[in-house]
Amino acid sequence: MQLEDTFGRKFKYLRLSITELCNFKCNYCLPDGNACDTPTGGLSIRQIETLVQAFAKMGTSKIRITGGEPALRKDLVDIISLCKQTPGIDKVALTTNAYRLNKDAQKYKDAGLDALNVSADSLDPRMFAAITGKKKLEDILQGVDSALAAGIKTVKFNTVMLKQFNYKELSSFLAYLKEHEVTWRFIELMQTGDNQVFFERNHVPGQAIKNTLLTQGWERIIRGGDAGPAQEFSHPDYRGNIGLIMPYSKDFCDTCNRLRVSSQGKLHLCLFANEGHDILPYLEAGDVDATVEAVGLSMKDKKATHFLQEGFTGATKQLAMLGG
Repeated sequence: MQLEDTFGRKFKYLRLSITELCNFKCNYCLPDGNACDTPTGGLSIRQIETLVQAFAKMGTSKIRITGGEPALRKDLVDIISLCKQTPGIDKVALTTNAYRLNKDAQKYKDAGLDALNVSADSLDPRMFAAITGKKKLEDILQGVDSALAAGIKTVKFNTVMLKQFNYKELSSFLAYLKEHEVTWRFIELMQTGDNQVFFERNHVPGQAIKNTLLTQGWERIIRGGDAGPAQEFSHPDYRGNIGLIMPYSKDFCDTCNRLRVSSQGKLHLCLFANEGHDILPYLEAGDVDATVEAVGLSMKDKKATHFLQEGFTGATKQLAMLGG
């Protein structure tokens, strides 16, 4: 069985949020930290097991564990292991702010983690603290070194480009890639339900960065079948690569291959969908077949595009709700 929508797009990639909580206060996401009404619970291990088995049965081969900050869950290593040991799941990835990475990188690798995305919005310690609310840059960079030493071969940084903050640091990121065999991904700031003014002041079109790269000799890399939405580039003079995630670019949604499930057990057909489809009752019952049926029926509601260009943000108030 292979999940497919009414537009012929096939879905092999699940982004699974295991918590809405985050311990950073990034100015583009949670400038005031988590709200008092943020759910503190998440899917149980058994519920996650049912979910992962169901998606594997529907042809999913890649799972990315996200949050909030997934490392706030003490059972993260068990969740990684569960996903990796599920027949049909070939790749397990993790997106994290890396606050525990230096301590736990080897545990993640031993549990079966294949790929790691680390949020790092500046290479300047003061700017990093201004954006995230945390003086943790050195810890994060050490954590990445530990992950590479542990044998996690696919490591990527995620940076949200902000006009008033880190946009002038492009040369610093490029200098890092001269010496480090990682991918640095620049993400267009997206408008959400609570950041309209910040968005208007700080949005940087990804095409502007792409034009700069092309003039400097960077060349496009063909993306893999289970890859996310990034356009990736390489350069013979650099050990690392660059990725661009440009949700406001034309045809961004044409190659969509991923679905999302929130920590509250809702299936989101798009990051900016109006609402999630509640599949929690089937997960609570441990019913794999019923979960498969519910997800399959929901696919008819998937839209051709996210409508971001029209200012539509759906139910996403901030990105920690669903892992970006």
